[in-house]
Amino acid sequence: MHYKRKRNIPDLNFHEKISKKQSSSKAKKSNVILKILAGLGAVLTLLVAFLAMLIFRSSSWMLKTWNNLSMEELIFHLKSPLQGTNEGLIKDYIISCLIISLVTAVVLIAVLMITRRNRRAHSFTILTTLVVSVLMILLSVHNVSATLDISTFSDNRSTYSTFIDDNYVDPSEVSLKFPEKKRNLIYIYLESMEMTYADKSSGGGFKTNVIPELTQLSMDNQNFSGSENILNGGTSLTGTEWTMGAMFCQTSGLPLLIPIERNSMNTQEHFFPGITSLGDILDAAGYQQNLLIGSEAEFGGRKLYFTEHGNYNFWDYNYFRDNGGIPPDYRVWWGFEDNYLFQFAKDKLTELSSSDQPFNFTMLTVDTHKEDGYVCPDCPDTFDDQYANVLACSSKKVTELVEWIRQQDFYDNTTIVISGDHPTMDSDFCDPVDDNYQRKVYTSYINSAVEPKNNAYREYATVDDFPTSLAALGVSIDGERLGLGTNLFSNAPTLIERFGTDSINAEFAKNSKLMEELTSDIKTEDDLHITEQEQDPGVEAELSTTPYDYHTGSFRVNINNLTVDSGQDLVRCAVWAKEDQSDLKWYEAKRQEDGSYLVNVMARDFGYAEAVYTIDVYAADGAGENQKIGRISGEIVG
Repeated sequence: MHYKRKRNIPDLNFHEKISKKQSSSKAKKSNVILKILAGLGAVLTLLVAFLAMLIFRSSSWMLKTWNNLSMEELIFHLKSPLQGTNEGLIKDYIISCLIISLVTAVVLIAVLMITRRNRRAHSFTILTTLVVSVLMILLSVHNVSATLDISTFSDNRSTYSTFIDDNYVDPSEVSLKFPEKKRNLIYIYLESMEMTYADKSSGGGFKTNVIPELTQLSMDNQNFSGSENILNGGTSLTGTEWTMGAMFCQTSGLPLLIPIERNSMNTQEHFFPGITSLGDILDAAGYQQNLLIGSEAEFGGRKLYFTEHGNYNFWDYNYFRDNGGIPPDYRVWWGFEDNYLFQFAKDKLTELSSSDQPFNFTMLTVDTHKEDGYVCPDCPDTFDDQYANVLACSSKKVTELVEWIRQQDFYDNTTIVISGDHPTMDSDFCDPVDDNYQRKVYTSYINSAVEPKNNAYREYATVDDFPTSLAALGVSIDGERLGLGTNLFSNAPTLIERFGTDSINAEFAKNSKLMEELTSDIKTEDDLHITEQEQDPGVEAELSTTPYDYHTGSFRVNINNLTVDSGQDLVRCAVWAKEDQSDLKWYEAKRQEDGSYLVNVMARDFGYAEAVYTIDVYAADGAGENQKIGRISGEIVG
């Protein structure tokens, strides 16, 4: 039999099945990839949206929290440690920025979950969110850049101006003539006190006057408003907007433009040794000079400045704690409140007036410091805002002190100068004030030896207080100008009257050859880092530290039985915790009556960072060269 051979005919259905399986597999892989990409896109969108909202809210919060924020201040805040920051400020940021950003992210997650099955709606949501997020980031960057004028700041960092150099009048080269009988000077710095706090009809910026007593005091005396008889005050220029900058400016006629953080002058050996200040002039004229403050004099370099320029006596928190004025463990806020300060002022003025020597009595209040001030038992409850009540309390107490001074025998030959140190840094109190209102510090000259030569309203800055204070004492000033200041009792125009505030601030923001020369001795943080050094075998002392004191926020370094004669009475401590010494601070030791030395290491100087701190102790020999005494440690604990 013959069998036909069966032909091998392909199974078309089989190939179709294979093709379909392959297509199905590719489709599944494609769908998986699309899902992964969609998931990544959703996650990326979510992250961008969260960051955009956080940046948008943070920039708005920052500009609202710090009124009139400058690029210099922003850099200062960014460099400052988080530890020790006001807890209320941190909570406000978390609520206003972080939580709102998280809520936005949660809402977006819900929207993406709802639209995930509708590809078109899902894609539209992602695309819209990304576009809106990018616009929010660009808007935030533009807003911050425009407000802080970053481009100008960047240009000024490399631009030199001759404005300060051309307009500075060196007081050491000016002829000054004191009256035959020298007048006493009482100079009262009022923390954050502005004329703004008065009502609009009096020249202030509010509907209701929260400083009525101070308002009347200024209008009854001299504030250089001329025939307008309203409040007038000094403008706080760039480099003068914080307490040490203000005190320096009003006594030297210069802005405190320095290459280190603005309150770091306490780390230096000298404080502008090349200038002549109000303290120098009065010291040379035979005045006994004193500074009364409710905090530590060392802070911000105040003790260094007023020691080097005027040989002041210091009545500060440490003085009264150590001499029985306040209990040894007493401390509130910055030290002690103004209730104590005003009583101490009366006691010390009574003591000073018993001498035939003329005196310069300078004091600084503190209760009106940011944020919201310190509420003492005498503060009224008149206003809904705490800061307003603290300001009202200060207004009453300062005026009461002035009235007490007027009742004293020494008043007839005494001139009183009252000035706010700088505009308030309180984050929101001045929000109701019109943006076009020119905020100025409170100013009042009382019982001046001279009267203004014209009755015009003067535009002036706090640098003008330097020569004006001397003129108020009856001092004749050849040329009527000292530093960058002008005697307001004269007809000479001020720099603001000649150039305008904005122009001056722009020039102050630039580099100056004169300021570089005056600050050439300032050591930056890098300069202040120290290397390991063996102890000088000829120098010995007993070193010890006390446990951290929660009440004072400090620990003490005790230096006893020092075997070297420093020659300059200069014993210093270098203190740091970080291995790279990036947090290093220098402290000048205070000599005690028994010959020992004492240093208070303040936790706030280190942002309250809990750590073991290394302390190297040095003494200056007769040639002023540092000799290492030894090393010890101290601890800040929570």
